Amino acid sequence: MAIKAVFFDIDGTLLNDRKNVQKSTHLAISILKEQGIIVGVATGRGPSFVQPYLENLGLDIAITYNGQYIYTRDKIIFINPISRSLVYRVIRYASEKRCDISLGTASGLVGSGIIGLGTSRFGQWVSSLIPRRMIKTVGRSFKHLLRRFKPQNTKALFTLLREPIFQIVMVASGESTKKIKGEFPHLQVTRSSPYSVDFISQGQSKIKGIVKAGSYFGFDLSEVMAFGDSENDLEMLSGVGLGIAMGNADDKIKALADYTTASNNSDGIAKALSHYGLIQLGNETRFDSKDVNFNKVKDFHELVDGDTNETPRIYASKEAGYRADFKVEEIVEFLYAASQGDKKTFTQSVLDLHVAVDKAAKKVQAKAHPETPLVGEVDALVDLLYLTYGSFVLMGVDPKPLFDTVHEANMGKIFPDGKAHFDPVTHKVLKPDDWEERFAPEPKIKRELDRQLQKALNRSQNRSSK
Repeated sequence: MAIKAVFFDIDGTLLNDRKNVQKSTHLAISILKEQGIIVGVATGRGPSFVQPYLENLGLDIAITYNGQYIYTRDKIIFINPISRSLVYRVIRYASEKRCDISLGTASGLVGSGIIGLGTSRFGQWVSSLIPRRMIKTVGRSFKHLLRRFKPQNTKALFTLLREPIFQIVMVASGESTKKIKGEFPHLQVTRSSPYSVDFISQGQSKIKGIVKAGSYFGFDLSEVMAFGDSENDLEMLSGVGLGIAMGNADDKIKALADYTTASNNSDGIAKALSHYGLIQLGNETRFDSKDVNFNKVKDFHELVDGDTNETPRIYASKEAGYRADFKVEEIVEFLYAASQGDKKTFTQSVLDLHVAVDKAAKKVQAKAHPETPLVGEVDALVDLLYLTYGSFVLMGVDPKPLFDTVHEANMGKIFPDGKAHFDPVTHKVLKPDDWEERFAPEPKIKRELDRQLQKALNRSQNRSSK
Protein backbone atom coordinates (compact mmCIF):
# COMPACT_ATOMS: atom_id res chain seq x y z
CA MET A 1 0.00 0.00 0.00
CA ALA A 2 1.21 3.54 -0.70
CA ILE A 3 1.09 5.51 2.55
CA LYS A 4 -0.66 8.83 1.97
CA ALA A 5 -1.20 9.91 5.59
CA VAL A 6 0.56 9.46 8.93
CA PHE A 7 -1.06 10.15 12.32
CA PHE A 8 0.53 10.36 15.76
CA ASP A 9 -0.89 10.07 19.22
CA ILE A 10 0.66 12.83 21.35
CA ASP A 11 1.50 11.76 24.91
CA GLY A 12 3.95 8.87 24.96
CA THR A 13 4.25 8.97 21.17
CA LEU A 14 4.86 12.33 19.50
CA LEU A 15 6.24 13.64 22.81
CA ASN A 16 9.06 12.05 24.76
CA ASP A 17 8.95 11.77 28.56
CA ARG A 18 10.27 15.32 28.89
CA LYS A 19 7.27 16.46 26.83
CA ASN A 20 9.40 17.52 23.90
CA VAL A 21 9.31 16.49 20.24
CA GLN A 22 12.59 14.76 19.39
CA LYS A 23 14.80 16.25 16.68
CA SER A 24 14.55 13.05 14.64
CA THR A 25 10.73 13.39 14.70
CA HIS A 26 10.92 17.03 13.55
CA LEU A 27 13.11 15.98 10.62
CA ALA A 28 10.93 12.95 9.80
CA ILE A 29 7.78 15.10 9.61
CA SER A 30 9.54 17.54 7.26
CA ILE A 31 10.57 14.67 4.96
CA LEU A 32 7.05 13.22 4.96
CA LYS A 33 5.57 16.58 4.01
CA GLU A 34 8.14 17.03 1.20
CA GLN A 35 6.77 13.79 -0.27
CA GLY A 36 3.21 15.15 -0.15
CA ILE A 37 2.15 12.85 2.70
CA ILE A 38 -0.57 14.23 5.00
CA VAL A 39 0.70 14.42 8.59
CA GLY A 40 -1.53 14.90 11.63
CA VAL A 41 -2.23 14.02 15.24
CA ALA A 42 -5.02 11.87 16.67
CA THR A 43 -5.26 12.54 20.38
CA GLY A 44 -7.44 12.75 23.45
CA ARG A 45 -6.05 16.24 24.03
CA GLY A 46 -8.06 19.32 23.15
CA PRO A 47 -7.46 21.83 20.34
CA SER A 48 -5.94 24.49 22.58
CA PHE A 49 -3.23 22.05 23.72
CA VAL A 50 -2.60 20.77 20.18
CA GLN A 51 -2.51 24.13 18.36
CA PRO A 52 1.19 24.94 19.07
CA TYR A 53 2.25 21.57 17.63
CA LEU A 54 0.08 22.11 14.57
CA GLU A 55 1.87 25.41 13.92
CA ASN A 56 5.43 24.52 14.99
CA LEU A 57 5.54 21.18 13.16
CA GLY A 58 3.53 22.33 10.15
CA LEU A 59 0.97 19.54 10.64
CA ASP A 60 -1.94 19.32 8.23
CA ILE A 61 -4.74 18.22 10.56
CA ALA A 62 -5.57 17.64 14.21
CA ILE A 63 -8.06 15.02 15.40
CA THR A 64 -8.64 16.12 18.99
CA TYR A 65 -10.80 14.98 21.89
CA ASN A 66 -10.65 11.43 20.48
CA GLY A 67 -12.36 12.42 17.23
CA GLN A 68 -14.89 14.91 18.60
CA TYR A 69 -13.16 18.06 17.28
CA ILE A 70 -11.25 17.95 13.97
CA TYR A 71 -9.59 20.89 12.27
CA THR A 72 -6.88 21.89 9.82
CA ARG A 73 -4.66 24.95 10.12
CA ASP A 74 -7.36 27.11 8.57
CA LYS A 75 -10.66 25.28 8.93
CA ILE A 76 -12.79 23.31 11.41
CA ILE A 77 -14.03 20.28 9.48
CA PHE A 78 -16.00 18.41 12.18
CA ILE A 79 -17.32 19.02 15.69
CA ASN A 80 -19.57 16.76 17.74
CA PRO A 81 -20.50 18.08 21.23
CA ILE A 82 -21.81 15.67 23.87
CA SER A 83 -25.50 16.22 24.62
CA ARG A 84 -26.10 18.51 27.61
CA SER A 85 -28.25 15.91 29.37
CA LEU A 86 -25.42 13.35 29.30
CA VAL A 87 -22.87 15.89 30.51
CA TYR A 88 -25.24 16.77 33.35
CA ARG A 89 -25.56 13.09 34.31
CA VAL A 90 -21.80 12.57 34.40
CA ILE A 91 -21.31 15.67 36.57
CA ARG A 92 -23.94 14.37 39.03
CA TYR A 93 -22.34 10.92 39.04
CA ALA A 94 -18.88 12.37 39.68
CA SER A 95 -20.24 14.49 42.54
CA GLU A 96 -21.92 11.48 44.17
CA LYS A 97 -18.80 9.32 43.85
CA ARG A 98 -16.49 12.17 44.90
CA CYS A 99 -14.55 11.83 41.65
CA ASP A 100 -12.78 14.86 40.25
CA ILE A 101 -13.93 15.83 36.79
CA SER A 102 -13.06 18.24 33.98
CA LEU A 103 -15.03 19.31 30.92
CA GLY A 104 -13.35 19.70 27.54
CA THR A 105 -14.36 22.88 25.72
CA ALA A 106 -12.94 24.33 22.52
CA SER A 107 -10.62 26.46 24.67
CA GLY A 108 -9.41 23.68 26.96
CA LEU A 109 -10.13 21.40 29.92
CA VAL A 110 -11.93 23.19 32.74
CA GLY A 111 -12.66 21.88 36.23
CA SER A 112 -10.54 19.61 38.43
CA GLY A 113 -7.26 20.89 39.76
CA ILE A 114 -6.04 17.30 39.93
CA ILE A 115 -6.76 16.70 36.25
CA GLY A 116 -5.44 20.12 35.33
CA LEU A 117 -2.12 19.37 37.00
CA GLY A 118 -2.08 15.79 35.77
CA THR A 119 -2.51 16.81 32.14
CA SER A 120 -0.03 19.67 32.37
CA ARG A 121 3.54 19.27 31.14
CA PHE A 122 4.81 19.24 34.71
CA GLY A 123 2.29 16.64 35.86
CA GLN A 124 2.99 14.40 32.87
CA TRP A 125 6.72 14.67 33.47
CA VAL A 126 6.33 13.74 37.15
CA SER A 127 4.07 10.79 36.30
CA SER A 128 6.68 9.46 33.87
CA LEU A 129 9.10 9.15 36.80
CA ILE A 130 6.75 7.01 38.90
CA PRO A 131 7.23 3.21 38.59
CA ARG A 132 4.12 1.46 37.24
CA ARG A 133 3.69 -0.61 40.40
CA MET A 134 3.40 2.59 42.47
CA ILE A 135 0.99 4.49 40.21
CA LYS A 136 -2.16 3.63 42.19
CA THR A 137 -0.64 4.39 45.60
CA VAL A 138 0.92 7.67 44.52
CA GLY A 139 -2.25 8.68 42.65
CA ARG A 140 -4.51 8.10 45.67
CA SER A 141 -2.16 9.95 48.03
CA PHE A 142 -1.80 12.91 45.68
CA LYS A 143 -5.56 13.11 45.12
CA HIS A 144 -6.38 13.14 48.84
CA LEU A 145 -3.66 15.72 49.55
CA LEU A 146 -4.83 18.11 46.82
CA ARG A 147 -8.46 17.80 47.85
CA ARG A 148 -7.62 18.90 51.40
CA PHE A 149 -6.32 22.20 50.07
CA LYS A 150 -8.46 22.65 46.95
CA PRO A 151 -11.67 20.58 46.93
CA GLN A 152 -13.53 20.55 43.62
CA ASN A 153 -16.71 22.55 43.31
CA THR A 154 -18.74 20.46 40.83
CA LYS A 155 -21.64 22.95 41.00
CA ALA A 156 -19.50 25.47 39.14
CA LEU A 157 -19.26 23.05 36.22
CA PHE A 158 -22.97 23.39 35.45
CA THR A 159 -22.36 26.94 34.26
CA LEU A 160 -20.13 25.51 31.50
CA LEU A 161 -23.11 23.75 29.95
CA ARG A 162 -23.88 26.99 28.10
CA GLU A 163 -21.04 26.16 25.69
CA PRO A 164 -20.33 22.94 23.75
CA ILE A 165 -18.60 20.15 25.69
CA PHE A 166 -16.60 17.76 23.52
CA GLN A 167 -15.06 15.48 26.13
CA ILE A 168 -15.34 14.71 29.84
CA VAL A 169 -12.34 13.53 31.86
CA MET A 170 -12.91 11.91 35.25
CA VAL A 171 -10.37 10.64 37.77
CA ALA A 172 -10.94 6.88 38.00
CA SER A 173 -8.93 3.72 38.52
CA GLY A 174 -8.55 1.09 35.83
CA GLU A 175 -10.64 -1.37 37.82
CA SER A 176 -13.63 0.98 37.78
CA THR A 177 -13.72 1.33 33.97
CA LYS A 178 -16.14 -1.56 33.41
CA LYS A 179 -18.57 -0.25 36.04
CA ILE A 180 -18.45 3.27 34.60
CA LYS A 181 -19.18 1.94 31.11
CA GLY A 182 -22.24 0.19 32.52
CA GLU A 183 -23.46 3.44 34.09
CA PHE A 184 -23.16 5.36 30.80
CA PRO A 185 -24.07 3.05 27.88
CA HIS A 186 -24.84 6.07 25.67
CA LEU A 187 -21.30 7.40 25.95
CA GLN A 188 -18.00 6.06 24.65
CA VAL A 189 -15.65 5.47 27.59
CA THR A 190 -11.92 5.00 27.02
CA ARG A 191 -8.61 5.60 28.76
CA SER A 192 -5.52 7.53 27.75
CA SER A 193 -4.10 7.67 31.27
CA PRO A 194 -3.79 5.25 34.21
CA TYR A 195 -5.44 7.91 36.40
CA SER A 196 -8.57 8.84 34.45
CA VAL A 197 -11.27 7.91 31.95
CA ASP A 198 -12.42 9.93 28.93
CA PHE A 199 -16.10 10.25 27.94
CA ILE A 200 -17.02 11.12 24.34
CA SER A 201 -20.11 10.66 22.20
CA GLN A 202 -21.03 7.07 21.35
CA GLY A 203 -19.72 6.02 17.94
CA GLN A 204 -16.81 8.47 17.92
CA SER A 205 -13.13 7.57 18.15
CA LYS A 206 -9.73 8.44 16.77
CA ILE A 207 -10.16 6.11 13.81
CA LYS A 208 -13.58 7.59 12.96
CA GLY A 209 -11.79 10.93 12.94
CA ILE A 210 -9.16 9.56 10.54
CA VAL A 211 -11.96 8.38 8.23
CA LYS A 212 -13.34 11.94 8.20
CA ALA A 213 -9.86 13.32 7.52
CA GLY A 214 -9.55 10.85 4.65
CA SER A 215 -12.80 12.08 3.13
CA TYR A 216 -11.48 15.63 3.34
CA PHE A 217 -7.98 14.99 1.92
CA GLY A 218 -8.68 11.99 -0.32
CA PHE A 219 -7.17 8.87 1.27
CA ASP A 220 -8.59 5.72 2.85
CA LEU A 221 -7.65 3.74 5.96
CA SER A 222 -5.48 1.26 4.06
CA GLU A 223 -3.23 4.19 3.08
CA VAL A 224 -2.67 5.36 6.67
CA MET A 225 0.16 4.70 9.10
CA ALA A 226 -0.64 5.50 12.76
CA PHE A 227 1.48 5.56 15.92
CA GLY A 228 0.25 5.09 19.49
CA ASP A 229 0.92 3.72 22.95
CA SER A 230 -2.34 3.77 24.97
CA GLU A 231 -5.70 2.04 25.26
CA ASN A 232 -7.46 4.74 23.28
CA ASP A 233 -5.10 3.93 20.37
CA LEU A 234 -6.17 0.26 20.11
CA GLU A 235 -8.90 0.72 17.52
CA MET A 236 -6.79 3.17 15.53
CA LEU A 237 -3.73 0.91 15.30
CA SER A 238 -5.75 -2.16 14.36
CA GLY A 239 -7.87 -0.35 11.76
CA VAL A 240 -5.32 1.51 9.63
CA GLY A 241 -3.02 0.11 6.95
CA LEU A 242 0.01 0.08 9.27
CA GLY A 243 -0.36 0.37 13.05
CA ILE A 244 2.86 1.14 14.91
CA ALA A 245 3.20 0.58 18.68
CA MET A 246 5.80 2.63 20.52
CA GLY A 247 8.38 0.69 22.53
CA ASN A 248 6.93 2.21 25.71
CA ALA A 249 3.39 0.99 24.90
CA ASP A 250 1.44 -1.57 26.92
CA ASP A 251 1.88 -5.19 25.88
CA LYS A 252 -1.71 -5.43 24.57
CA ILE A 253 -1.00 -2.48 22.25
CA LYS A 254 2.15 -4.15 20.96
CA ALA A 255 0.32 -7.45 20.46
CA LEU A 256 -2.11 -6.06 17.89
CA ALA A 257 0.24 -3.60 16.17
CA ASP A 258 1.83 -4.42 12.83
CA TYR A 259 5.21 -3.32 14.14
CA THR A 260 6.73 -2.27 17.45
CA THR A 261 9.34 0.46 17.21
CA ALA A 262 11.72 1.98 19.77
CA SER A 263 10.35 4.09 22.62
CA ASN A 264 9.26 7.72 22.52
CA ASN A 265 12.63 8.60 24.07
CA SER A 266 14.71 6.67 21.52
CA ASP A 267 13.69 8.03 18.09
CA GLY A 268 10.87 5.49 17.80
CA ILE A 269 8.90 7.45 15.21
CA ALA A 270 11.87 8.06 12.90
CA LYS A 271 13.02 4.45 13.19
CA ALA A 272 9.60 3.05 12.22
CA LEU A 273 9.27 5.44 9.27
CA SER A 274 12.75 4.39 8.16
CA HIS A 275 11.88 0.71 8.58
CA TYR A 276 8.99 1.12 6.15
CA GLY A 277 11.06 3.23 3.75
CA LEU A 278 9.17 6.51 4.18
CA ILE A 279 12.34 8.27 5.32
CA GLN A 280 16.03 7.40 5.42
CA LEU A 281 17.97 7.77 8.64
CA GLY A 282 21.41 9.31 8.31
CA ASN A 283 24.35 6.91 8.44
CA GLU A 284 27.94 8.11 8.18
CA THR A 285 29.10 4.78 6.71
CA ARG A 286 26.45 4.73 3.97
CA PHE A 287 25.73 7.03 1.06
CA ASP A 288 22.20 8.07 0.16
CA SER A 289 20.95 9.40 -3.14
CA LYS A 290 18.77 12.39 -3.89
CA ASP A 291 16.59 9.78 -5.60
CA VAL A 292 14.17 8.80 -2.82
CA ASN A 293 13.13 5.61 -4.61
CA PHE A 294 16.76 4.46 -4.81
CA ASN A 295 17.10 4.95 -1.06
CA LYS A 296 13.95 2.91 -0.40
CA VAL A 297 15.27 -0.02 -2.43
CA LYS A 298 18.59 0.33 -0.64
CA ASP A 299 16.81 0.05 2.73
CA PHE A 300 15.20 -3.18 1.53
CA HIS A 301 18.52 -4.67 0.39
CA GLU A 302 20.13 -3.63 3.66
CA LEU A 303 17.54 -5.63 5.58
CA VAL A 304 17.59 -8.63 3.24
CA ASP A 305 21.32 -8.80 2.47
CA GLY A 306 22.55 -7.50 5.82
CA ASP A 307 24.67 -4.87 4.08
CA THR A 308 24.90 -2.73 0.94
CA ASN A 309 27.78 -1.80 -1.31
CA GLU A 310 29.02 1.74 -0.68
CA THR A 311 31.71 1.91 -3.40
CA PRO A 312 31.02 1.81 -7.16
CA ARG A 313 31.90 -1.61 -8.62
CA ILE A 314 31.21 -3.70 -11.73
CA TYR A 315 29.05 -6.83 -11.94
CA ALA A 316 30.93 -9.96 -12.96
CA SER A 317 29.36 -11.82 -15.89
CA LYS A 318 27.55 -14.47 -13.82
CA GLU A 319 26.10 -11.97 -11.31
CA ALA A 320 25.07 -9.67 -14.18
CA GLY A 321 23.26 -12.63 -15.69
CA TYR A 322 21.25 -13.12 -12.49
CA ARG A 323 20.23 -9.46 -12.51
CA ALA A 324 19.29 -9.69 -16.21
CA ASP A 325 17.17 -12.80 -15.46
CA PHE A 326 15.09 -10.78 -13.01
CA LYS A 327 14.50 -8.09 -15.61
CA VAL A 328 13.69 -10.55 -18.39
CA GLU A 329 11.03 -12.19 -16.20
CA GLU A 330 9.35 -8.82 -15.72
CA ILE A 331 9.57 -8.09 -19.46
CA VAL A 332 7.87 -11.42 -20.21
CA GLU A 333 5.14 -10.59 -17.66
CA PHE A 334 4.73 -7.21 -19.39
CA LEU A 335 4.29 -8.95 -22.77
CA TYR A 336 1.80 -11.42 -21.28
CA ALA A 337 -0.31 -8.55 -19.91
CA ALA A 338 -0.13 -6.84 -23.31
CA SER A 339 -1.40 -10.02 -25.00
CA GLN A 340 -4.55 -9.74 -22.86
CA GLY A 341 -4.59 -13.49 -22.26
CA ASP A 342 -4.39 -14.51 -25.94
CA LYS A 343 -1.93 -17.44 -26.02
CA LYS A 344 -1.12 -17.09 -29.71
CA THR A 345 -0.33 -13.39 -29.36
CA PHE A 346 1.79 -14.03 -26.26
CA THR A 347 3.74 -16.86 -27.93
CA GLN A 348 4.51 -14.61 -30.91
CA SER A 349 5.59 -11.78 -28.56
CA VAL A 350 8.06 -14.13 -26.83
CA LEU A 351 9.43 -15.29 -30.21
CA ASP A 352 9.83 -11.63 -31.23
CA LEU A 353 11.67 -11.03 -27.96
CA HIS A 354 14.16 -13.82 -28.81
CA VAL A 355 14.72 -12.21 -32.21
CA ALA A 356 15.22 -8.81 -30.54
CA VAL A 357 17.81 -10.30 -28.15
CA ASP A 358 19.74 -11.89 -31.03
CA LYS A 359 19.59 -8.63 -32.98
CA ALA A 360 20.82 -6.64 -29.97
CA ALA A 361 23.68 -9.09 -29.37
CA LYS A 362 24.90 -8.67 -32.97
CA LYS A 363 24.61 -4.89 -32.74
CA VAL A 364 26.57 -4.70 -29.48
CA GLN A 365 29.33 -6.96 -30.78
CA ALA A 366 29.63 -5.04 -34.05
CA LYS A 367 30.44 -1.64 -32.54
CA ALA A 368 33.51 -0.36 -30.70
CA HIS A 369 33.44 -0.04 -26.89
CA PRO A 370 36.02 2.50 -25.73
CA GLU A 371 34.22 2.89 -22.36
CA THR A 372 35.28 0.94 -19.28
CA PRO A 373 33.10 -2.02 -18.16
CA LEU A 374 31.78 0.04 -15.22
CA VAL A 375 30.74 2.90 -17.52
CA GLY A 376 29.14 0.42 -19.92
CA GLU A 377 27.08 -1.29 -17.19
CA VAL A 378 25.94 1.98 -15.65
CA ASP A 379 25.09 3.48 -19.06
CA ALA A 380 22.91 0.46 -19.91
CA LEU A 381 21.11 0.48 -16.55
CA VAL A 382 20.43 4.23 -16.74
CA ASP A 383 19.02 3.75 -20.25
CA LEU A 384 16.78 0.97 -18.90
CA LEU A 385 15.58 3.30 -16.15
CA TYR A 386 14.94 6.10 -18.65
CA LEU A 387 13.10 3.77 -21.01
CA THR A 388 10.96 2.49 -18.13
CA TYR A 389 9.97 6.04 -17.22
CA GLY A 390 9.26 6.65 -20.90
CA SER A 391 6.94 3.64 -20.96
CA PHE A 392 4.99 5.13 -18.05
CA VAL A 393 4.86 8.50 -19.83
CA LEU A 394 3.37 6.88 -22.94
CA MET A 395 0.87 4.97 -20.74
CA GLY A 396 -0.18 8.17 -18.97
CA VAL A 397 0.48 6.55 -15.57
CA ASP A 398 2.11 8.20 -12.54
CA PRO A 399 4.53 5.51 -11.25
CA LYS A 400 5.35 7.07 -7.85
CA PRO A 401 2.41 5.73 -5.77
CA LEU A 402 2.70 2.38 -7.58
CA PHE A 403 6.41 2.17 -6.76
CA ASP A 404 5.58 2.89 -3.12
CA THR A 405 3.03 0.06 -3.14
CA VAL A 406 5.57 -2.44 -4.50
CA HIS A 407 8.20 -1.21 -2.05
CA GLU A 408 5.89 -1.66 0.92
CA ALA A 409 4.98 -5.14 -0.33
CA ASN A 410 8.69 -6.00 -0.32
CA MET A 411 9.22 -4.45 3.11
CA GLY A 412 6.24 -6.52 4.28
CA LYS A 413 8.41 -9.60 3.75
CA ILE A 414 10.46 -8.51 6.76
CA PHE A 415 9.29 -10.49 9.80
CA PRO A 416 8.34 -8.87 13.16
CA ASP A 417 11.88 -9.55 14.43
CA GLY A 418 13.08 -7.00 11.85
CA LYS A 419 14.85 -9.61 9.71
CA ALA A 420 14.30 -11.43 6.43
CA HIS A 421 13.75 -15.19 6.67
CA PHE A 422 14.99 -17.52 3.93
CA ASP A 423 13.93 -20.91 2.60
CA PRO A 424 16.63 -23.38 3.77
CA VAL A 425 16.69 -25.12 0.37
CA THR A 426 16.07 -22.46 -2.30
CA HIS A 427 17.32 -19.50 -0.19
CA LYS A 428 14.42 -17.41 -1.49
CA VAL A 429 13.04 -14.71 0.81
CA LEU A 430 10.04 -16.11 2.70
CA LYS A 431 6.82 -14.18 3.23
CA PRO A 432 5.03 -13.89 6.60
CA ASP A 433 1.77 -15.88 6.76
CA ASP A 434 -0.39 -12.75 6.46
CA TRP A 435 1.65 -11.19 3.62
CA GLU A 436 -0.83 -12.03 0.87
CA GLU A 437 -3.74 -10.56 2.81
CA ARG A 438 -1.96 -7.39 3.93
CA PHE A 439 0.71 -6.63 1.34
CA ALA A 440 -0.09 -8.28 -2.03
CA PRO A 441 0.38 -5.32 -4.39
CA GLU A 442 -2.02 -6.16 -7.24
CA PRO A 443 -5.31 -5.06 -5.57
CA LYS A 444 -3.70 -1.84 -4.37
CA ILE A 445 -2.22 -1.16 -7.81
CA LYS A 446 -5.70 -1.59 -9.29
CA ARG A 447 -7.19 0.88 -6.78
CA GLU A 448 -4.49 3.44 -7.57
CA LEU A 449 -4.93 3.03 -11.32
CA ASP A 450 -8.70 3.40 -10.92
CA ARG A 451 -8.01 6.63 -9.02
CA GLN A 452 -5.70 7.92 -11.76
CA LEU A 453 -8.24 6.99 -14.46
CA GLN A 454 -11.01 8.82 -12.60
CA LYS A 455 -8.78 11.86 -12.10
CA ALA A 456 -7.94 11.90 -15.82
CA LEU A 457 -11.64 11.61 -16.67
CA ASN A 458 -12.45 14.55 -14.39
CA ARG A 459 -9.75 16.65 -16.08
CA SER A 460 -11.16 15.78 -19.50
CA GLN A 461 -14.70 16.72 -18.42
CA ASN A 462 -13.46 20.01 -16.97
CA ARG A 463 -11.70 20.87 -20.25
CA SER A 464 -14.77 20.04 -22.35
CA SER A 465 -17.06 22.13 -20.12
CA LYS A 466 -14.97 25.28 -20.61
